[in-house]
Parts: sequence; structure tokens; C-alpha cells
Amino acid sequence: MPPTIGVVPCRSLADYLESVRRAGGAPRVLDVTKDLPAEVVTSVHGILLTGGGDVDPARYGLARHSSVAGIDVTRDEFEIELVRRAYAANLPMFGICRGLQVLSVALGGTLVQDISTEMPGSLPHSVTTPLCAIAHEAWINKGNLLGTLMQDKLAETDGCLVNSRHHQAVKRLAPGFDVTATAPDGVVEAIEDPKAAFCLAVQWHPENFWRTGEFRMLFDGFIEASSRARP
Repeated sequence: MPPTIGVVPCRSLADYLESVRRAGGAPRVLDVTKDLPAEVVTSVHGILLTGGGDVDPARYGLARHSSVAGIDVTRDEFEIELVRRAYAANLPMFGICRGLQVLSVALGGTLVQDISTEMPGSLPHSVTTPLCAIAHEAWINKGNLLGTLMQDKLAETDGCLVNSRHHQAVKRLAPGFDVTATAPDGVVEAIEDPKAAFCLAVQWHPENFWRTGEFRMLFDGFIEASSRARP
């Protein structure tokens, strides 16, 4: 039986679901108003944290910047509890864009609320169309989960070209996590917990490349880890 992957809902789910299916997983779209995080963690084999609006800065103790938009209090509350419970259970988690930010905030990190104003001279990180538009390079560290999953792509280079649709980023990283990729301007592009079964998050959108397969290995690794999570 394919591992069941709990997928946090967002406005554009199709590419996430297809990416999970093509890697051999069975996606289950969660309901943030009805599902209980404690029950989700015991009924799925892995958690996929998807993109979406900004995390409420109150969650990490800061006043709201004027650029902050799309806050969903119910979703924030659901995801943060889900991450904490999944992390405690060592359940595989894969975060994408907002998912990276939620993962770090839920476990003690903070965010840059607006890259363009807080990091002068930064690259464009919000290139919205087309979905696969290349925004910049991501420099990937080796000797970690991300580097291992992408070792074939990194055989002759230390980076890859990525798409980008965000205006926030990790500021203070959650304790126990490592930064495993950055943009040339220093913006954090990937984080992971080296002690976890699989706890990886990227700031770009690998799901948008399911047709061409540039980041298929990330979903393959996640589904493989999830298949080992429980019988």
C-alpha cells in the first residue's frame, strides 16, 4: 500500500497532489477546520506543508509589517500544532515555501517579514508567472539530506536554478535545524533537521516541475521516508 501523505490545503493544490502521486504516495487533503492534529499524526505516514499566505507575526512575537498579507488564523493554528506533534513523533515532514516558514516558526524560529525592505539589495524573490519561471540560483550545501537527494544534479555544480514566489524568509532558525541552501543574496532557501527521519523544507516550489522532473528526487525521498514511518 502506498504511504498516506497528509497535505495541508492551499489555493493551488493540483501540482502538490500530482507530485505526491508520481512519487508513489497517496495524498489525503486535510481539513484545517475539522481534522485534529493529534489524530492526523497517528493516521498518516508523512506531512506535506504547502504554500500560502503569510504566517501571523504574532506567532513569533513581532508586530505586523505593512506588507504582511493573507493571514489565516485558523490555518496557522492548525499547522503549528500539526508540526509540533509530527516533529515530536518523528513523522516525516516536507515543507514548501510557506511550509518552510511554518516549520521554523512552529519550532521556535522567526521570519524576515519583508525581504525587499529588511534586506536591501536582495534579489527578486516573488516571480509569480509562469509558475516555473526561474527567479535565481539556490546554492546547496553538501553532506546533508538535501545534498544527498540532489547529488546527481550537484555532480558538476554547487547549485540549481529555482522558481520563487515569496516575500518572507527565515530570520532566526528554529533550534536544531541547519540551513542547507541559500540564494546568492543570503536568503535561506532550504532547512532541515539532521536528526529527524525526514524533516526538510525548501523555499522554492518544486511541485511546479512535476511534468519535467527537475525536483522529482525531493518527493521520491520524502515518500520513501514516509513509507518507513509505520506499518
